[in-house]
Amino acid sequence: MVLTASLLVGGLLAGSLGRCLLRRLRRGAQLRPGWCEAACAILWGLAGLADMPAPWLLVVMALSWFAVVLIATDLKHGRLPDALTLSAYPVFGLLLAFAGSLERALVGAVLFLCLHATVHFLAPDALGGGDVKLSGSLGAVLGSVSWLALSVGLALAALITLALRGVSLGRYSDRVPHGPGLLAATWLLAFLPMTPGLPADVVYLSR
Repeated sequence: MVLTASLLVGGLLAGSLGRCLLRRLRRGAQLRPGWCEAACAILWGLAGLADMPAPWLLVVMALSWFAVVLIATDLKHGRLPDALTLSAYPVFGLLLAFAGSLERALVGAVLFLCLHATVHFLAPDALGGGDVKLSGSLGAVLGSVSWLALSVGLALAALITLALRGVSLGRYSDRVPHGPGLLAATWLLAFLPMTPGLPADVVYLSR
């Protein structure tokens, strides 16, 4: 409980810093106080409740922070700032190397990035450039979870995007942003296998 309480407080601070950072970024967003703080605190608190190894806890915490600030920006403005999508690569690279899954992370990143880049090239209206830049770092996380997580993540992200389309009520005139679906699907697959009682193929758990 001490860890969970600490993560709740830390999540509030991290969410506040993320909101302030978005306000300063050239292509960031102006968000009302409270949303980023609450979302990040909840996600970090959930991670603290799950019995996951410390290296993977750091991965989930970083993923939670990126998910909160990027989803908020994408939903409000339909864009993903390069300053965040590109900085995610060294962050997750270091954390996944520390977790002992760098090789699988690299494979997952290349596969996910190539696939989304191909879709963007063939149908640019269906997938934005920001989604492509984001996909590599998320593929690294999914590849570290399991090889199956890569395909499940694709399907789950598409389902979340379709659900978002259903509730958007015409808010997005051209296309529903796919970033929230990618981020939410990756977070779920990174978090759920670490929950006690659920099977997993995370690289360091299988050793």
